[in-house]
Amino acid sequence: IFLPRNFRCDCGNSKFKNLQCKLLPEKSKVNSGNKYNDNFYGLYCTCKRPYPDPEDEIPDEMIQCIVCEDWFHGRHLGAVPPESGDFHEMVCQVCMKHCHFLWAYASQLAVPPLTKVNSLEDEGIVLKVEESEEEKKEIKKESGVEHQESKEEKQMEQFNEPSTSSGSACSEVKRTFLSVVTKSEEPVCKLKELQSKQFVKKDTATFWPSNWRSKLCTCEDCLKMYSDLEVQFLTDECDTVLAYENKGTSDQETERRDPLMDTLNSMNRVQQVELICEYNDLKTELTDYLRRFADEGTVVKREDIQHFFEEFQSRKRRRTNRMQYYCS
Repeated sequence: IFLPRNFRCDCGNSKFKNLQCKLLPEKSKVNSGNKYNDNFYGLYCTCKRPYPDPEDEIPDEMIQCIVCEDWFHGRHLGAVPPESGDFHEMVCQVCMKHCHFLWAYASQLAVPPLTKVNSLEDEGIVLKVEESEEEKKEIKKESGVEHQESKEEKQMEQFNEPSTSSGSACSEVKRTFLSVVTKSEEPVCKLKELQSKQFVKKDTATFWPSNWRSKLCTCEDCLKMYSDLEVQFLTDECDTVLAYENKGTSDQETERRDPLMDTLNSMNRVQQVELICEYNDLKTELTDYLRRFADEGTVVKREDIQHFFEEFQSRKRRRTNRMQYYCS
């Protein structure tokens, strides 16, 4: 579980009278980026239930929406999610309504859900119903693509017919027409190009592959739209779930590393032996020193630790001074 994007601690703001933030003492009194939704009170999904829910007997996976960052039961998304390995990110129903432009991308990029959820889903029963032929026809009917494609094909066939005229004027007109058609079809905006094709908006969540954000349009108009909708992070490759997972794995590997072994690996053989000897001497002497306090049942104070290290450094200097080096 990741912290919200704009999350910042509340210490030092108006909620606390005399407590100053030690990390950011100059920060403003209120962090407007913090969203105190149901998640802050341990409630999730559209059902507003805790997780884990002791009263929920239906086994279900919780999936996080990458826009609102709320967590949802798989059965409360309006569609049955694909297999967990088939998609990387999810956008919930509410956020799909808010980011309505995503439906144009969904027709080309989104991973289709496995099934549709019927009215018995509240009882934990899911029926596998494939997309009907009527629904497919509805897509074509809404866009009128069939009629438009047939019309364009007829026009192109007329111009592709061999000319019986010996004049060059007809050929010139044909080249001019094809040039105009080609230029008009050049996409200025990826989103507009997709919106000109067939797509259907549904009242469901959507599921996306790992690289779908890189295919979002970044033209000036789209960037302004992202800003107006407050979803600029959609074009940030460092914001993806995969990026957070990789960072978490890297942090765990760093925590598991032994600082002593890292230091040893950066030294030559002689330095390694000297460091290991010094470490063992310190460990033995400190253990013997602390054992006396344990046997006597007395508390180790700060002054005792300082005294030990002063004595340890003194003994180390005496050992070094007694060493004699001879050159042959």
